[in-house]
Amino acid sequence: MSLPAPSYPVERVTLANGLRVVLAPDRTSPVVAVAVHYDVGFRSEPEGRTGFAHLFEHLMFQGSENVGKAEHPKFVQAAGGTFNGSTHPDFTDYFELLPSGALELALFLEADRMRAPKITQENLNNQIAVVQEEIRVNVMNRPYGGFPWISLPPVAFDTFPNAHNGYGDFSELQAASLADAGSFFDDYYAPGNAVLAVVGDFDPAPALALVERHFGDVPARPVPARPSFAEPVPTTERRQTLVDALAPQPALAVGYRVPDPVADLTGYLPFVVLTDILTSGDASRLERRLVQKDRSVTDVGTYLGTFGDPFDQRDPLLFTIRAVHPTESPAEAILGAVDEELDRLATDGLADGELDRVQARLAAGLLREADDTLARASSVATHELQRGRPELINELPGLFGEVSADAVSAAAAALRSQGRSVLELLAGATSKSGGEEPKSGGEDQ
Repeated sequence: MSLPAPSYPVERVTLANGLRVVLAPDRTSPVVAVAVHYDVGFRSEPEGRTGFAHLFEHLMFQGSENVGKAEHPKFVQAAGGTFNGSTHPDFTDYFELLPSGALELALFLEADRMRAPKITQENLNNQIAVVQEEIRVNVMNRPYGGFPWISLPPVAFDTFPNAHNGYGDFSELQAASLADAGSFFDDYYAPGNAVLAVVGDFDPAPALALVERHFGDVPARPVPARPSFAEPVPTTERRQTLVDALAPQPALAVGYRVPDPVADLTGYLPFVVLTDILTSGDASRLERRLVQKDRSVTDVGTYLGTFGDPFDQRDPLLFTIRAVHPTESPAEAILGAVDEELDRLATDGLADGELDRVQARLAAGLLREADDTLARASSVATHELQRGRPELINELPGLFGEVSADAVSAAAAALRSQGRSVLELLAGATSKSGGEEPKSGGEDQ
């Protein structure tokens, strides 16, 4: 299927200190986005320091050499912009969206904290308290908190990098020291371990001169070798149960392994298509089967990666099916129906027009995302960081158009041929009234 694709110009430059710079000018709107992605996330934090990558993200907002505490947000907001940061399994990002005349402000702020953030005992102590409160609010004191992004990986994986809680254990967060923070900065926040993306209303030559002015003198440091986090694909089913005292209904999460999204993008894309085939829209397979026909679940969704973005994570990652269901619907019946639908896809293939509809929807979603200046900055930075190919922002819609119906059927068969990971959440709430299920995703500020 031939699909429309964007044609955003993308230029790549590497500074002498190793910082990779991606420039994507677009004069259609008078705004500019600046995003800095560091190649460190949950999976890189040291054992015994769960949640440290996220904690360090908070520390990076506590001032720097030439920017006082709380001044970063003040400067950005005074210029009419927005800012934030988030921690992911494989990277941590910081970003600003500003009127285009404030480009230099964003570059100055990001360069100053890349050079010398204010890592003090006072800042460390207060941010440990902030992160602990965030965990209380987002995980401990809400129904389905952390389900399944925190609770499914320990079922599916065996190694600390892949299985541990990236939000953090309270005692391990409390034990974090100033020396830990200093070492983490030295190891992972070198310019050679980062990508700077500048997207929006600017001319490349003067913008690059500003980048050189502010980032060029950040001292180069050795960049750590990124270890492989690979694990064998399970051949037998894994299963665990947890009780959520606040959940009004039971829930179920099923995780499967998929091909390496970086090394085997062609093999990975059919699984992205399969997520939409299964649960996107009223005509999707599991929506029709589980919600409309069997009425065994009240909500079902399918996604790739920890936070649902199929292109922000390296291998290994999970293809996850998540469902909330009434107490009277047994988990075994739901799992059996999922198996039947995957088998039907594997043997009977797709219905006429089904693939075209999903490919068009995926392409439209990518085009809408790329139309947003800040989302485009994040995408090109991630593509550069993980694949060295920011131009994928233009190529992905067309690549989805090349996915065949046979490849999607083979993806369904591949899920059925491996050992899935099943996590049952039992509802512990005494009444049926409860909070709305939260979306799992990035943080913060």
